[in-house]
Amino acid sequence: MKEKYKEILDEVGDEIDSSLRDSKGLVFHQRRLAFSLSLGIVTLIEVYLDSLKVLKPGAKVNHLWLKKKKENVKELISKQISCPIENLKEIEEMLDVAYEIERERNELAYGKRASEELLKSKINLFLNLRNKLKDV
Repeated sequence: MKEKYKEILDEVGDEIDSSLRDSKGLVFHQRRLAFSLSLGIVTLIEVYLDSLKVLKPGAKVNHLWLKKKKENVKELISKQISCPIENLKEIEEMLDVAYEIERERNELAYGKRASEELLKSKINLFLNLRNKLKDV
């Protein structure tokens, strides 16, 4: 894994860990978690694509894409990779998780307080995907 990806994922992991350990609760970290999980899911997608050596040089995934219909996201990502997106077996699940994380990102980052349960579910989505991708 490229150093820049490792650095980002370590930072996201640190924010998650400190949020989970803080006696003030997850809601106290809501905004930072929203941004961190968004950055984290984009990075996981890029790591996956890069590990398969299909991510074009200089290509990026934009977090704004991940709230769109899956067909539209796949079309946007297709322009960033050097193979047909249909060849990527994990991409469907990744886009489903990304959508769930990004769907309420702006509300979590800029809106009113959310529930601990909602924040915990977003964290679990990210952590489960991150752990699954370690095996890919």
